[in-house]
This record gives sequence, structure tokens and C-alpha cells, in this order.
Amino acid sequence: MTKLDDMADVGAFIRARRRKLGYTQTELAEMVGVGVTYLSHLENGKETAEMGKALYLLQMLGVGLYAKERS
Repeated sequence: MTKLDDMADVGAFIRARRRKLGYTQTELAEMVGVGVTYLSHLENGKETAEMGKALYLLQMLGVGLYAKERS
């Protein structure tokens, strides 16, 4: 499990997963139905990236997102 504290962490995680699966940004963007610019911004940790698209993109990469309460 990977701890994601901010959008920079989310972006880095998505970039690493995309590369592990062997996709280019263009291929993944086309597959998910987002623009390459959006994907690039997301991978670079843009704070205002649309969360719905990010969640869908994570699903397409085979990643489940879970929330855990902090103690």
C-alpha cells in the first residue's frame, strides 16, 4: 500500500504505474478519454486536477483507492 498525502504523491504514483504498465502518456490519455495535457498536469501534481477523472484513471490502471481514518 502506498501513502498519498498530496497531489504530487498522486501524480508520481500514476506516472510510476503508467510506466510499469508500459503506456505512454498519449496511449493512456486516449484509453481513458482525457487529454495529454490533463494527464501531464496530473502526473506533475497539479492541485486543481479534476478528481473524478483522476479516480477513473486510477481504476483504468487497476488501482483501488481506499480511505483510512487517522488515529
